[in-house]
Amino acid sequence: MLRRLAILSAACLTLAACADGARELERPLRPLGDFRLGHAVVTAPNIVQGPASRKASGDEWIEAMDAALEERFRRYQGDQLYHLGVSVEGFVLAQPGIPIVFSPKSVVIVRVSVLKDGVYETVSEARLNPEAEEITALEAPSPETIVGSGVTQSKAEQLENLSKNAALQIEKWMRRQAQSEGWFGGADAVAEETAEEAEAATTSDTSGDAAEGASPPVPAAG
Repeated sequence: MLRRLAILSAACLTLAACADGARELERPLRPLGDFRLGHAVVTAPNIVQGPASRKASGDEWIEAMDAALEERFRRYQGDQLYHLGVSVEGFVLAQPGIPIVFSPKSVVIVRVSVLKDGVYETVSEARLNPEAEEITALEAPSPETIVGSGVTQSKAEQLENLSKNAALQIEKWMRRQAQSEGWFGGADAVAEETAEEAEAATTSDTSGDAAEGASPPVPAAG
């Protein structure tokens, strides 16, 4: 628990921000090999609330994260079913503060396991990653988050936006695994980000930074 609190505190102090998961959904869908979502199981058995955070229950996180995973991954219609196990480990939902002078960041930490559908003697045999991957997602840069999302967004909006950003970070990790480990049919089956898409994403992130400077049941990950 102390380790997760330390990570949450450090993440909230960083100026780095995540890509916008909601905005990225508007871009053309890129192939993800033979991936097709079977079940997405979200749990929050040991969730830790970080310092200076709005309160949010495990059930609220489960609902928001499940919706974000379904929205992102249900789009893919490959030939092989895969299951996602996601455990929400910790979070900070920025509270209203003093704009500019103190604008706390929001963050969520999740652990992810990907399992291939099929008949196996043990769950471990179904896992693509032997150990759950830990992923940290921050709020995306926007005019609303310049002064702190706690000032401009409700708790429900923060939950939704962070969950969508986490889902995007999970997809990016899965694509990296496809390139390096041959997941979902391997690198040839998974579309890499084109130069145009990379430029668009960079432009989006840069504009956000500039604005900031301006003032069957699947076991959960773990």
